[in-house]
Order: sequence, then structure tokens, then C-alpha cells
Amino acid sequence: MKLEMIRAAAGLAAGAMGMIFLISTVHAAADAAHGEQIYQSCQDCHSLDTNDVGPKHRGVFGRKAGSVPDYSYSAPLKKSGITWDQDSLDRWLTDPQKLVPGSKMFFHLDGAQDRADVIEYLKERAK
Repeated sequence: MKLEMIRAAAGLAAGAMGMIFLISTVHAAADAAHGEQIYQSCQDCHSLDTNDVGPKHRGVFGRKAGSVPDYSYSAPLKKSGITWDQDSLDRWLTDPQKLVPGSKMFFHLDGAQDRADVIEYLKERAK
């Protein structure tokens, strides 16, 4: 009887662990329309097609950080060696100063879903 109880408890524990893993790895799909709404707050400094306070975002995916012509980047960002992709943009939007100390950008997005949505918007619209 004790062995059956131990096996049952072990099975429940394994099932619970599996559910925790499943829940932690399932994310809502990125929503470019919502990302566009959030991107409006970025437009104080950025646009898709024109350098402003910040560099233009058209063609950001696959582009080396600090490489847009006619934009004056900080030395740390130019030297960062970053190529913008899903992961690097997520880390950048989470905390640009942590990713590249001394860069000009201080704006960040706290919400993981908001970051995913903005990145999806940039993927779709900033080609």
C-alpha cells in the first residue's frame, strides 16, 4: 500500500512539473496591430523611414546595430557587435542600458507581451 502511495505521489508530482513547464513555455501569439499602437510612443524619437532623435527602423531586422547612415550613434552601440533579431531586440527593449551601457536609449518596455508585439510590428512593417 505504501509503495502504491509513493508511486501515485511521484506520478502526481511529475504531472504537476509537466504542467508548470507547459504553462511557462506557452505565450500568446505576438500581435502586430497591438505592437503598432505601442510603437506610437516610440515615435517621439523614431520613425520607420526617417532618422530623428533615434535612428529609423525600416530594415532593422538583420541590421548591425549602429549602422544606419546619417545617424550619430553612441560609441558603445557602434562597438556592440549586435545584429538586431528577435532576441536582441527583446533584450534591448527590456533594458537598453543593461544590454549596452552608455547607449543613448533609456526607454524600455516592461511587459514581455508588449515587447513581442512591438517586435512583431517591426518585423511586418519595417521590412
